[in-house]
Amino acid sequence: MNVSTKKSDSYRIQMVDLKSQYLKIKTEVDAAIQNVINNTTFINGPSVKEFQADLEKYLGVKHVIPCANGTDALQIAMMALNLQPGDEVITASFTYVATAEVIALLKLEPVLVEINPDTFTIDPAAIEKAITPKTKAIVPVHLYGQCADMDAIMAIAKKNNLYVIEDVAQAIGAEYTSADGKKSKAGTIGTIGCTSFFPSKNLGCYGDGGAMYTNDDELAKRLKMMANHGQSVQYVHDEIGVNSRLDSIQAAVLKVKLKHLDEYAAARNKVADYYDKAFAANKKIKIPVRAKNSTHAFHQYTLVLHESIDRNKLKEFLATKEIPAMVYYPKPLHHQKAYSNSRFKDSDFSFTVDLCKRVISLPMHTELDNETLKFISENVNEFTNI
Repeated sequence: MNVSTKKSDSYRIQMVDLKSQYLKIKTEVDAAIQNVINNTTFINGPSVKEFQADLEKYLGVKHVIPCANGTDALQIAMMALNLQPGDEVITASFTYVATAEVIALLKLEPVLVEINPDTFTIDPAAIEKAITPKTKAIVPVHLYGQCADMDAIMAIAKKNNLYVIEDVAQAIGAEYTSADGKKSKAGTIGTIGCTSFFPSKNLGCYGDGGAMYTNDDELAKRLKMMANHGQSVQYVHDEIGVNSRLDSIQAAVLKVKLKHLDEYAAARNKVADYYDKAFAANKKIKIPVRAKNSTHAFHQYTLVLHESIDRNKLKEFLATKEIPAMVYYPKPLHHQKAYSNSRFKDSDFSFTVDLCKRVISLPMHTELDNETLKFISENVNEFTNI
């Protein structure tokens, strides 16, 4: 097969097509933004409270506390749990830097561990092995769109009296089914869930935004206080906090988009199904594995390439066809200078190190049609089957 031309000269394939998504809901979004401008309620306006209430209902959680971004959400969560310098927090080495960054910023100790090679999420056995008397919390990252093994993680946390802070930045809307049959939205199982509303996320605003979730009433009060300069009453500051707010215009956009989130998830799964079938016979590619206990929100559609495939050359080949592709993530955190530590040995991260060399993500968004998917998949197959 020789696939040499793109869909059309005027069409440009995007990793994430936010413009086309916006055009479908333009009337709703424009009206919501204009309403905020008309009311001049730019900070803590009605749209923030309305979005908060809508998200609480969608997630089935008692409290949503909006904030300025996903990184702030993680930091505020750790502050609200009163973690102290030197306390150890366990998370995966195969994740975006923000997860470990906030741990280090608070002078806590990031303890990086191995992942499951099929789901790309943190390995419970590796968590258990890393626990010491200094361990205070676990941060499972629901990477690429599906939940980590929360039954096992929560059992470990209960046994060792640890907090669980779920990083849900890539998996909002995903649903986890516990061994007892209970279904829970990602981020509502642990002590606190933290998410990002960065524009490219499955539920993204038109700037920065984030939120924390919890079912604990007292903890919700602390999270709200910590995000608002450490004050529970205006001008009364009981603790040192930060200034982290979701502004009203972003909340207005999110309120509109939340109504479409399940529709977006279905569209992403339809894209993933197409890719799966297109690559089913390709022995040089491993398609994403769906965990039995979690739905997949498909923030990313990530392939694992056979070791014989040169990933850089594949990217270059796709670029000649104007097909974007990304690598999330090319370098594990324990290889990053900022997080290197003699306690981290590559022998404990064989899956992480290997996957960093072989993963590649293809375009994944709500606006991909079959013609575009055919073009992308045929070109990937052409190169990898050489």
